[in-house]
Amino acid sequence: MIYICHQTVGDVWYAAAIEDEKIWATAFASNKRRVLQSILGSLPFNMEFQMAEKLSPYSERILKTLHSIYMGENVSWNFQLEMRHLSNYAKKVLSFLSKVPVGYVTTYRALARAAGGSPRAVGRIMAMNPFAPLIPCHRVVCADFTLGGYGFRVEVKQELLQREDRGFKEPTHIKLDGGTLALFPVRYLWKN
Repeated sequence: MIYICHQTVGDVWYAAAIEDEKIWATAFASNKRRVLQSILGSLPFNMEFQMAEKLSPYSERILKTLHSIYMGENVSWNFQLEMRHLSNYAKKVLSFLSKVPVGYVTTYRALARAAGGSPRAVGRIMAMNPFAPLIPCHRVVCADFTLGGYGFRVEVKQELLQREDRGFKEPTHIKLDGGTLALFPVRYLWKN
């Protein structure tokens, strides 16, 4: 049985769908209805779920981690994500994206080159990312360093990235299975 837990910190709601210490989905939103819609929209069709009556220490840790990421903190986490319902390509793209560190962004094109496929296919995966912000889809931008679309509003994406800006000046790259992923300092966005 999947349990859905949620809480608010300030004016942001966080939620997670958990089964046996595996995360099926995470989300954040400006209100309770939106965060629960996001979580339910990320679960496979016909999955049984129940609202958690109270937070467990594990769910508290997940929700606290989501808040820390939202606040721009450099967070290391070791939660197990349940991805068996995702395509192999989606798993690969999300796995590669999870390696993009705080203070950097990548582009849809760079992520597509590293994982194979097209920037449009990467964009579709970002739009359905069931693990926001654990897997940081907000760190994927257009090739011209404009923010592009974002399911939580472009203003939210900009705020997240502003909090994550660490002042890095030079692009870098990371080696991944099958490719290299180009990374660019967040501050490249503010030049546009």
